[in-house]
Amino acid sequence: MLDLLINDGLIVDGSGNPGFYGSVGVEGETVHVFRGDLSDTEAARVIDATSKVVCPGFIDVHAHSGLVIMAEPEHHAKVRQGVTTELVGVDGNSYAPFTSHDDFLAFFELNSGLDGAPQLPGSWSTVAEYLNMFDDKVAINIAYIIGNSPLRISAVGWDDRPASEVERANMRAMLREGMEEGAFGLSTGLDYPPGSYADTDELVELAQEAGRHCGIYHTHLRNKLGDQFLDPVKEALEIGQRGEIPCHLTHFYQKLTHSGSAEQLLGLVDETVAQGQDVTMDCFHYAYSSTRLLILIPEWAFNGGPEKLKQVLRSPEGRERLRQEIRPRSGSFTDLMLTNFKQPHNRKFEGKSLAESADMMEKSEVDTICDLSLDEDLQISYVSPGPNLATLPDFITHPRTMIGTDAVLLGEYPNPRSYGTFPTILAEYVREEGRLTLEEAIRKMTFMAARRLDIRERGMLRDGMKADIVVFDPQTVKSPSTVRDPKQFPIGIEYVLVNGRIVVDQGQHTGVLAGRGLRHGRA
Repeated sequence: MLDLLINDGLIVDGSGNPGFYGSVGVEGETVHVFRGDLSDTEAARVIDATSKVVCPGFIDVHAHSGLVIMAEPEHHAKVRQGVTTELVGVDGNSYAPFTSHDDFLAFFELNSGLDGAPQLPGSWSTVAEYLNMFDDKVAINIAYIIGNSPLRISAVGWDDRPASEVERANMRAMLREGMEEGAFGLSTGLDYPPGSYADTDELVELAQEAGRHCGIYHTHLRNKLGDQFLDPVKEALEIGQRGEIPCHLTHFYQKLTHSGSAEQLLGLVDETVAQGQDVTMDCFHYAYSSTRLLILIPEWAFNGGPEKLKQVLRSPEGRERLRQEIRPRSGSFTDLMLTNFKQPHNRKFEGKSLAESADMMEKSEVDTICDLSLDEDLQISYVSPGPNLATLPDFITHPRTMIGTDAVLLGEYPNPRSYGTFPTILAEYVREEGRLTLEEAIRKMTFMAARRLDIRERGMLRDGMKADIVVFDPQTVKSPSTVRDPKQFPIGIEYVLVNGRIVVDQGQHTGVLAGRGLRHGRA
């Protein structure tokens, strides 16, 4: 007898092939797909999926949940979107391996405006120990990629200098061990020190090591490089080519500040793929970016680590130099909305722009950044305009693009993409605008991502695959989340199963923690 039978739905299996009407059975963690009469099939529970779509669970290929999910394991914002697996450790900012607990704590503080600073349920130092933290303790599956920042901190330290031959060998050894313990590849965030202190040759060596273990190179570009438009992409493609590793350009879109065209960016990718290189991308359909407030601080201020950074933020000399150099990344300080305040006396700044906050404090914007960052232990996040909404469809509909939320789950005003990315694609790109077929959209959310990451037995509804399943109403699915009211759950996502267990039941979270840490080659 089956544990569950999902009857009479439109099965879109993730392959991109046309959907078909049938039923999906779940036995333990395993999927069985049926067509035709099931009158003789017994199941402990039957779900009527008439007029609904049944598809694989969605895979988020860019998530900042690697710490937050430990403190909030039900993970409502993501699993209610239909996400059953996500990739963490992105942007070069990950939390294993670390050879020093003091360095871990320092990096934990430095990156807290992006990944949070929750109360952790335990400690770890290796990739294997980190992945164990998720097994049957969280709502969804976690795939992990190793950022180059912990490698560089452990081998080189916090200083802006080239790595020696011995230090590079140490980084490669740490990466090799982490890959053997289950990591899916190497990530970089080349706007985030200290990982951004790595030069191209250093990253090529690490990419080669990850490639030898069948991993991928997942990169947030070095956006200040050269012309700040095509040159950052060229560096990433060079690392992939020289490293002999698949290259994945994450949150890849045309920025509002770009003077060139989307056609130039995508043309560069297309040309490289035509020459035989393996390149993919991910994107989301929102006009807002978000990250830690510290990204506005120039890289020289981070030289030496978080304590040196705080000295710069405190010192008159440091502030004077910062006043000369700090500029908004896009738009203006009026467009930059602050969030994630912990101190009661600072909560009046939640949802206020940096310009408004500076007026309230009767200080300059730079002094406001310095004072609030110090007072809030570096934890402030922000939301601001970023992508060019007019050209985002060109990126999302590109055949090499899959979906990533880049969700920063912090503060009272997180980016609305954190709650609505996947339903928005289904509502706008499929139902309302017809930019993607239902089958192609689901392929981008499921099998395409599983294949890119080499996550096995997931991403498709086929006999014997793992039972990560979403049931949604194609006529009503959407996200009501907005920039001023972001914490709203989607409409139309009715059931979500993770490893065969129901986590979302008729739109409500069951409290079941069925997720696990996936191990590369064994997932």
